[in-house]
Amino acid sequence: MYFDDLLYHVYNRGAHKLPIFFSPENYLFCLHLLSKYKTKYNVLILAYCLMPNHYHLMLRQCLGGSITRFIQTTFNAYVQSTNVEQRHSGTLFEAKAKNKIIGEPAVIARYIHLNPVQAGLVVRPEHWQFSDYSEWAGLRLPTITNLELRNELFDSGEDYRSFVQEVAISPSEGLRPSEGLW
Repeated sequence: MYFDDLLYHVYNRGAHKLPIFFSPENYLFCLHLLSKYKTKYNVLILAYCLMPNHYHLMLRQCLGGSITRFIQTTFNAYVQSTNVEQRHSGTLFEAKAKNKIIGEPAVIARYIHLNPVQAGLVVRPEHWQFSDYSEWAGLRLPTITNLELRNELFDSGEDYRSFVQEVAISPSEGLRPSEGLW
């Protein structure tokens, strides 16, 4: 159950840790669905990162909204489309989406945005085109992301970039939010 005006980290991964995105078009279609349903279900997308076999979303449910229905509708549509495209049947995801209430949103945003770096997919977070790091960092205009939270936490995109760069990360060390952050 989700409560209005709280921040949530919502995430899920592919069944058996297998891919959920198979082409750039899959990522773009998922972003289209997120954009389409955020208004219908009165949910703010505050940060996101779509990875080959999982996703991370930072969400806020507005008054009368439903994160539950937003996630169900978005990813049911995504799975149905992907199953047709991939000639696959059955589940694409490991289980239903998991969520945690966020206690330190800046740290969780950084964790979300550094996922592609940690996974060794890119050297710098702005090189991963399927996250909104570049929007948070002020390097591109927002598309589906509401930057209210970024603006509450940081004076500018440059300040957020500096905050992210404070963390030296290597794929062997990994980056995990500590238990106290949720």
